[in-house]
Amino acid sequence: MNIEGKVVGGRSETGKAAGTLVAQLSETLRQAIAAGQFPPGSRLPSEAQLTEAHGVSRTVVREAIAALRADRLVEARQGAGVFVLQPLAQHQPSSLSLKNVDLARVSSMIELLELRAAVEVEAAGLAALRRSPAQEEAIFDAHYAIHACLEAGKPTSEADFALHLAIAEATNNPRFREFLAMIGKNVIPRAALHPDGADTDQAAYIDMLDAEHKAIVVAISAGDEEGARLAMRTHLRGAQQRYRTLLRDLRNL
Repeated sequence: MNIEGKVVGGRSETGKAAGTLVAQLSETLRQAIAAGQFPPGSRLPSEAQLTEAHGVSRTVVREAIAALRADRLVEARQGAGVFVLQPLAQHQPSSLSLKNVDLARVSSMIELLELRAAVEVEAAGLAALRRSPAQEEAIFDAHYAIHACLEAGKPTSEADFALHLAIAEATNNPRFREFLAMIGKNVIPRAALHPDGADTDQAAYIDMLDAEHKAIVVAISAGDEEGARLAMRTHLRGAQQRYRTLLRDLRNL
């Protein structure tokens, strides 16, 4: 497989096209890794090289890499680049496994949200203090990508996850990102409880989530440590409350 082949021509993409480009690039890289073009331990081409080789924007490259990180195919090393990981079967068993969460049970999602709050509230505060200009830009790009999905009427779960990963990355403590990657896309509860696209007609709900994300992003950009913590806490506690309401509704209480 020739990794140098461009997924599309040109670099201007918005909305639905952007989501398609992310999927195309992530799949191209997955196939290259599976084919052994990038063996475990090797470094992927730089963001600039991938942007040039595939004719896409930096935002598309970042989201595609975030998707690979979420599946534990690669890991980012501060100041060194993105490296291919050993296949999961060759990893030592994790001391903390969340893969057995019952995604059909609302109570499991509430448990995940409580655990996320314990980690991500602190991550938001650290990101406000430690983010680099490039990491701040990545957070803005991820937030914009959610807008693009909404405008195109596409599912937002992958873009949402990319935003949380970008915030974790900006802590400059790799354990925060590893925690989210370990949970994977299921860190976004509505993606686990509903098929992609099922929430696209819930305009008021989506607008509320967008406002919560914006508050987090603005606080981090302003270097407001406590404001970022408060915004993330508000976001995750709101999600907990919404799922508790759903749990009561399911029990006809």
